[in-house]
Amino acid sequence: MATREKGTLVLIIFILCGIVIGGLIGQLTSGISWLNWLGYGMDFGLVDPITLDLGVVQLTLGLLFKINVSSIIGIAIAIFIYRKF
Repeated sequence: MATREKGTLVLIIFILCGIVIGGLIGQLTSGISWLNWLGYGMDFGLVDPITLDLGVVQLTLGLLFKINVSSIIGIAIAIFIYRKF
């Protein structure tokens, strides 16, 4: 694996960690009155999954992104940390 591919893989892992940790922080702070703005967000994607029935095989597809303010902050921090190291 080339160095550039390793760097891209590490960046993707950092961004995914930032999204997960940011989403967790958003959920944890939604009950605190002065931090509830961190949990504000939108859902994008297919709310109801699409099912393709071919008789022999049944395939169900669904994709939903739940983005909130703290996830965006987590992505920014993850990119910042990646650039520092």
